[in-house]
Amino acid sequence: MQAVILAAGESSRFWPLNKQHKSQIKIFGKPLIYWTIKGLSEVGVKNIVLVCSSNSSFQEIDWDKELNVEVAYAIQEKPLGTGDAIFRAKDFIKEPFFIFWPYKINAKEIASKILEKYNSEKPQAIFIGAKTSTPWEYGILKFGGERIIEIVENPKPGEAPSNIRIVGAYFLQSDFFDYYQNLLRHHEEDFVDALNLYIKDKETKLLLLEKDLPSLKYPWELLKTLQMMFQLGEFKNYISPTAQIAKNVVIKGSVYIGDNVTIGENTVIFAPCFIGNNCQIGTNNVLRGPVDLENDIITGAFTEIKNCIIQKGTHFHSGYFGDSIIGEDCRFGAGFITANRRLDRENIKSVVKGKKIDTGLSYFGTVVGDNSRFGIHSGAMPGVLIGSNCLIGPGSIIFENIEDENNF
Repeated sequence: MQAVILAAGESSRFWPLNKQHKSQIKIFGKPLIYWTIKGLSEVGVKNIVLVCSSNSSFQEIDWDKELNVEVAYAIQEKPLGTGDAIFRAKDFIKEPFFIFWPYKINAKEIASKILEKYNSEKPQAIFIGAKTSTPWEYGILKFGGERIIEIVENPKPGEAPSNIRIVGAYFLQSDFFDYYQNLLRHHEEDFVDALNLYIKDKETKLLLLEKDLPSLKYPWELLKTLQMMFQLGEFKNYISPTAQIAKNVVIKGSVYIGDNVTIGENTVIFAPCFIGNNCQIGTNNVLRGPVDLENDIITGAFTEIKNCIIQKGTHFHSGYFGDSIIGEDCRFGAGFITANRRLDRENIKSVVKGKKIDTGLSYFGTVVGDNSRFGIHSGAMPGVLIGSNCLIGPGSIIFENIEDENNF
């Protein structure tokens, strides 16, 4: 079996964490795409085509050494849509193949179920679906009996043919490329057009998931992804022999503590918690899982971190960081506070590409890009997004998004 993994595109709705492809965000010390490919390799999918842009860093990874898989690269120079991205893999595909988005960290589970269905029922195509209460946001499946007969893209409220949305995974035959090539018109959404032609001729079955990962349209969905990562079995309870942990540190539950980590006096760690290599956790800290601290994180005294993903090299003097995602190499002066709940306890909304989006979360702090700096006693209101390379002055409270390269 082969697989095509789609890791091109701009990820514009994922700002401010889209300086690189969103599948390169790290959890447990590895990028999301690593966990996707690892899952596929564990069910025997060893031949993978990775569709990416020419400036991506995926080619720097030795996939054969890391995961014993053979990875070929298909380059999509411009973001011309999913159909164009898949078609770039045409010359590499010689047999039935999977299509996965690169942040499907549950790829092992999905691929296993696909293979079981394929071997028992022998359909020509398998689509993966999950139930949704907001069908107007997705491609929705229309059925004729048990057979899929059409994908209806973003149906109007009240007009959806079902409540089953397409999930970012498919199983197709290699002749799919002929259907795509024969479309009369190509455009950014033409993948759905090709699929609708394909399923008219092919017996197409549904694999319905009881639950699925977030689609990662938006950066705050990483918090749910982190929770699922702790549940998928990749997390291991481990404390490196090179870690230096003060005698009165309290650890409650399963944690991973990497090489050369130091943890200061009176710190309390509530599981689940991942602490990467070379982190320095100060005195009187509180870490309330789920927490993912990547390599080289430094926290000063009296820092509290709750339900956060922190990328490598970020430093905190002191303060409270709740329900937030923070990029690489940021610096936070003493007393920074992320507000993570509205006073009225309603869902928190964020502005994405000029549109206010309901995050569906009643607890959500902030998302910060790479290399931003924050003065003492500053803070951010719930749902605020802050770009990369920003300078936030002392005493500033951020109520609205701040674009990249800005001072406040």
